Amino acid sequence: MKEMKLHELSPAEGSAKKSFRVGRGPASGNGKTAGKGHKGQKARSGNVRPGFEGGQFPIYRQLPKRGFNNKFATNYAIVNVSALNVFEDGSVVDLAALLEKRIVRKELDGLKVLGNGEITKKLTVKAAIFSATAKEKIEAAGGKTEEV
Repeated sequence: MKEMKLHELSPAEGSAKKSFRVGRGPASGNGKTAGKGHKGQKARSGNVRPGFEGGQFPIYRQLPKRGFNNKFATNYAIVNVSALNVFEDGSVVDLAALLEKRIVRKELDGLKVLGNGEITKKLTVKAAIFSATAKEKIEAAGGKTEEV
């Protein structure tokens, strides 16, 4: 294997682009005003911050603050027992199977099974959490519940 030297290193083709040098005379194509046009607030050295509306009361201060978003909360992908009737008798229902059938669209932090509706199939359901009624209904139909 050939040993590489520091002076032989070069960036990938097309990745290193020379920075555009503004305000370097008329021949550069971007001299005099350096692409900032003539006068005005945007031509000055101190530009305006994002969201600034020229002194008008900004929209982000007009709108009320609403709610609270707990970033530590666990968000479960929720499915009701009535939706599990699409599976064959004796099949194993888990998050992967539900995603495949498009009953659940996103994995989120696990699967939660709720007891809304009726279940007629004998299934083995694997989920992170079950509601009491869901567990009751699955077992009453002859199925099994497994907490993953």
